[in-house]
Amino acid sequence: MSYASKVLDLAHQVAESQAEPVRAAAALLVASIRADGVVNAFGSGHSEAIAMEIAGRAGGLVPSNRLTPRDLVLYGGQPPSVLTPELERDPAVAHRIYELAPVAPQDVFVLISSSGVNGAVVELATIVKERGHPLIALTSVKHSTRMTSRHPSGAKLLDLADVVLDNGAPYGDAILDLPGGGTYGAVSTITSALLAQMVVTRAVEELVALGETPPIYLSANVTGGDDHNKALESRYAGRIRRGS
Repeated sequence: MSYASKVLDLAHQVAESQAEPVRAAAALLVASIRADGVVNAFGSGHSEAIAMEIAGRAGGLVPSNRLTPRDLVLYGGQPPSVLTPELERDPAVAHRIYELAPVAPQDVFVLISSSGVNGAVVELATIVKERGHPLIALTSVKHSTRMTSRHPSGAKLLDLADVVLDNGAPYGDAILDLPGGGTYGAVSTITSALLAQMVVTRAVEELVALGETPPIYLSANVTGGDDHNKALESRYAGRIRRGS
């Protein structure tokens, strides 16, 4: 149980230490949603799993999009062969991802990257700020501060964000030591998912406190779920994408 106990301890630390950034991030979501905006979440590699926690899932916000390098193929007409592991290091990718997204000025962005140094995510963060969108970064401060940026500017994701959520993952992500050196047992996905859900639930609670009905997905696997979800999705026709 050493892995489970370490993860639970870390999750507790993250929940406590990130309470204020969570509040600030939720406030940005609330402001965007009340202005008829959409939450755009981007992550590549394992970080895409956290974007899936934010966009298009049961119990989450309907006005949400998951942006991904696959958008180049799904919406941009490029061949699947472009989807290489090196793609996330190419700053040019970010411009096409932003251009292909149905973005409005009032939208808010959540960019997820534990390292926070690859070219695509840093360039996307730069574009987001240049266009005037609020930007929330979900990253590992310990890992990112030990890395050299792979972006030509030398900037990292955490340098550009309005709010930084620290997932508490150590440098290298894994938390258990191997005999003779090395580590195993990654944690960033677990703590990042926790933070993502903390932000969304806090935003929902604030909307309720303001007397509004939050646009929340029901599970498609409960009675009436499909009808409920389709009715809400129709309010954001042309603004949100599903099925990718």
